Parts: sequence; structure tokens; C-alpha cells
Amino acid sequence: MADRSYIWTKETLSPLGESGVVIRCGDIISEEVHHRVMSVCALLESQDVMGIMGIVDVVPSFNAVTLFFDPVKVAASAQLLEGTAMLPYEAICGWLLEQLSGLSENQDAAPPSRIVTIPVCYGGELGPDLQHVASVNGLDADEVVSIHSAAEYLVHMIGFAPGFPYLGGLSERIATPRRATPRLRVEAGTVGIGGSQTGIYPVATPGGWQCIGRTPLALFAPDQSPPSLLAAGDRVRFQPITLEEYLSLKEGCP
Repeated sequence: MADRSYIWTKETLSPLGESGVVIRCGDIISEEVHHRVMSVCALLESQDVMGIMGIVDVVPSFNAVTLFFDPVKVAASAQLLEGTAMLPYEAICGWLLEQLSGLSENQDAAPPSRIVTIPVCYGGELGPDLQHVASVNGLDADEVVSIHSAAEYLVHMIGFAPGFPYLGGLSERIATPRRATPRLRVEAGTVGIGGSQTGIYPVATPGGWQCIGRTPLALFAPDQSPPSLLAAGDRVRFQPITLEEYLSLKEGCP
């Protein structure tokens, strides 16, 4: 639950170019700050006045929410609602502070988390760095798989590549620094470890995380709505599967 003592002030807000406002929800990465981020998103997205105010999008990150707006619409809306001409940034910030003040009265604005199970074939050609992660941490490969698949992970944000989930909750027992030299190509569906985080590559891309396995599921499908399998606020569980199960599921995936 979000901290009731958190105070929203003008210092909470900062400009991002001419059409964005960054709403700082905390200074650290934690579940409490994440809850506050999701509460802000839910609160803003529930406002019927958003379209009138010219708001284009609301994007969560680790400890902030970025709101993108149409400056022309915001200026027109401000003059309509306030009866005075205001700079778009000043108008949107004034509106935001009014909305954010309501969080102290509605601490459960964030929607309940969705649980998503991701099947993963660990090791072998699909997880070439599994043994390295084990060696770095003084474990064997089976122990790494057991530890990695036993936890429940929080999707803090989507970024880096379309649909890429940054997952919090990795055990320090298997935390491993990124590769000194990134690979030129990491296949879609690859599950990796980068420092104290784990994540899943949704598309084939260069990458420096330690590759420990791969899922047959498609994490990003641009022709679907929504295109990303995961979203900020989801909770992820990994389910170990065999190579035969991976190939069977992969054949059945779009």
C-alpha cells in the first residue's frame, strides 16, 4: 500500500520537453514506490476529463509516471475551465496536483496484480549462460533453475524493447553481472539475468544479459491488442519445461 505520508508538491513534477510531465513517485525502486506509481496511473486513467485536458498517454517506470499531453488542447482546456490564459505546462501541473491530492484518500487506486505463468526451457542451446551463472554463485545448474523458478516476480516497467519486462524479485543467490561483451543477437523469448534483475527478451535484439533459458511464448505481437503479453503491475512465475515441451509449445504458438 502506498505511503500515506507522501506529499505531492510542485517539486514532484518536472517537464519533459514541451509536451510531457514526469511525476516522481519516490527516489528508490521498491514495491511501495511501485504501488504508488500504479496508483497514479490508475487515478489518471480513470479521469473522464483526460480527453478534454489533451492528455495523450500515461507511462509508468520504476519510480515515476510520465504524462504526455497536447499543448494546444491543454491551453484551450485551461482557458475553458479556468477562464484565464495559462501556459500549457502550468495548466497541466495545476490539474495534476489537484488529482494527486486525492491519492491520500484513495490508497487502493492501483488495480489488483495479474499472475502470469511463463514456461521456460532452461540451459542447453536455449540458455547458454546457465552454467556461468551457477559457477559465479557457487551453485550447480539445477540449483539456479530451482531458485529462479521458485520466486514470484513483479513487472516494474516495460522498456528497452517493445514488451521487455523489467522484473524485480530476483534472489541475490543467483544475481550475476551482465556480460562484458554483449551478444549481437539474443533470440526472442530468451530469459536473462542482468545484475539483480531478470527479464525476457520479447524480440530478437542485441543484449548483454546472462541467457539462462527461453520461453516459447510470444511476449510481443504488434497485430494484437494489447501487443505486449505483460504490463507493469503484473506478477510473473516461471515454470521449468523440457526441450520437448518447449518445441511442442513453440509449434503451437503464433
